[in-house]
Amino acid sequence: LGTRLAPPTLSGSWGRGRSEASQLTPRGGAGVGAMSRRERGPEPGPGGAEAAAEDAEPESPDQCLSLLPWDRFSAWLHCVCVVGFDLELGQAVEVIYPPHSKLTDKEKTNICYLSFPDSNSGCLGDTQFCFRFRRSPGRKVSLCCFLDQLDRDLPVYLKKDSAYYYGYVYFRQVRDKSLKRGYFQKSLVLISKLPYVHLFRTMLKQIAPEYFEKSEAFLEAVCSDIDHWPPPVPGKVLQLPIMGLIMKLRIPTYRDKPGTAPIVQNMHQADAQISMALPTVHEVDLFRCFCPVFFHIQMLWELVLLGEPLVVMAPSPAESSETVLALVSCISPLKYCSDFRPYFTIHDSEFKEYTTRTQAPPSVILGVTNPFFAKTLQHWPHIIRIGDIKLPGEVPKQVKVKKLKNLKTLDSKPGVYTSYKPYLNKDEEIVKQLQKGVQQKRPTEAQSVILRRYFLELTESFIIPLERYVASLMPLQKCISPWKSPPQLRQFSQDDFMKTLEKAGPQLTSGLKGDWIGLYRHFLKSPNFDGWFRSRQKEMTQKLEALHLEALCNENLVFWSQKHTEVETVDLVLKLKNKLLQADREHLPVKTDTLKKLQTHINDIILALPDDLQDILLKTGTT
Repeated sequence: LGTRLAPPTLSGSWGRGRSEASQLTPRGGAGVGAMSRRERGPEPGPGGAEAAAEDAEPESPDQCLSLLPWDRFSAWLHCVCVVGFDLELGQAVEVIYPPHSKLTDKEKTNICYLSFPDSNSGCLGDTQFCFRFRRSPGRKVSLCCFLDQLDRDLPVYLKKDSAYYYGYVYFRQVRDKSLKRGYFQKSLVLISKLPYVHLFRTMLKQIAPEYFEKSEAFLEAVCSDIDHWPPPVPGKVLQLPIMGLIMKLRIPTYRDKPGTAPIVQNMHQADAQISMALPTVHEVDLFRCFCPVFFHIQMLWELVLLGEPLVVMAPSPAESSETVLALVSCISPLKYCSDFRPYFTIHDSEFKEYTTRTQAPPSVILGVTNPFFAKTLQHWPHIIRIGDIKLPGEVPKQVKVKKLKNLKTLDSKPGVYTSYKPYLNKDEEIVKQLQKGVQQKRPTEAQSVILRRYFLELTESFIIPLERYVASLMPLQKCISPWKSPPQLRQFSQDDFMKTLEKAGPQLTSGLKGDWIGLYRHFLKSPNFDGWFRSRQKEMTQKLEALHLEALCNENLVFWSQKHTEVETVDLVLKLKNKLLQADREHLPVKTDTLKKLQTHINDIILALPDDLQDILLKTGTT
């Protein structure tokens, strides 16, 4: 009884005690969703913890029949837009599909401007990139959408942010003398809440060229295909048919060991359909993105970890969006909790908010291409200037960190412009390893794997001491009493945490020297720490609620009710019903058997009461 309760672990428990921690993780599997639905009978629409479990059963035809038209489509995309150029209006949304999809005027305006490269980019031919923009508030979420139910099984860095949409763009600009402007300019744009960059990029590459030839009917057929896709269940190998092609992929789950992913095998189809296995749904080519500045990758990792304001100035939206996404992913499996815009323009609805000089630059990463930003964002503390991203045929030259005052225009030389002094000493080994890879013509995919593993180990070394300290904030098992409210977590104390670093700091897992203490102090003031700690706090609080439920189940509640008044017994029944509802609503990590046992206790207590009270309590719901 004197042992301290182990806390649940976040996405990707940090290397140690993973099997032990996973038993306490408040998600999916044998959660309350399965039991409560069996008791209530079938509900309209799919969902629930067991649907999101890794060993989820294939859908039955009955489940499919319970879906409304476009529910499956909505699980993956909000809508598909076609943005064209009108000589009088400029950029305009020509088509929104499905036609019932709702976008506010502000959202349409953002999509219009973000779907075209800046005129100075000179993107002739086909260009792919992505952007991210704020959703208008007050939008109702479809009750039949799978996303909210499946979201809890995702790693924390892949959970959707309901305040934002992603736009995945395939832009075509080619000469056409038959048009007044002399050019055909059009973008096919997928709008989604899901950050599955590689999946949607691959999909656009397959459908966009054909759409530009065939137009509306083809787009309708594409959307019809998507509306027959299985839901985006994490942990399952999914087969997604799209215009004669089958994409095979697996969405990661929070149970996956960080840095590993099961390989999706490409199997031969019995029919004539072509199959394509996607190695990832969300990752970008890390080495290709960081290649122009890879001497500074460790400093960039620190800047992203600390939520510092960062601008990426690039020649085109393709380079800017990929680099911003690479930066955000470099602290994985930690979630980057601030705003980031892979492609940002002067027409963006947040332009004034993010470029004002009346206050300090916000914690945000912006990807820009317009030369105007070189002047507008001169006051920002950290600016990354990249040229055209090409795969290096030779070893990149050492590029010094430049002073901000040297950045006058977008024509300035590539490099990192900042006065930031890194807390940690430079890791020369990773630079040598990557340089050697370039000399040996190692494939860029292999270089990216090395770089991703380096970032993962660095992030894990940093976060493990925090995980260990937060685990100590859990109360002792003996503090949980069925007749008292669940105990509270102890307060996080910065001083107490700092004292643990001497014996249990990052030096246990990392050979890097430097001012780790200074880095932690800075991190504890950052949005990334706030987001991480809130998430951990929520999970540990839910674990305490679950243990409190188990303690109640182990009591003889019928015997207790016989010793108390009817008023006290009714009060107990209502509280127990509320506990069951809370377990269902918050997906508490409680075994199905425990919930059944508690329901039996409730039924037994009610049956021991007078008939008039029985009728009332059996009908009474709770809040």
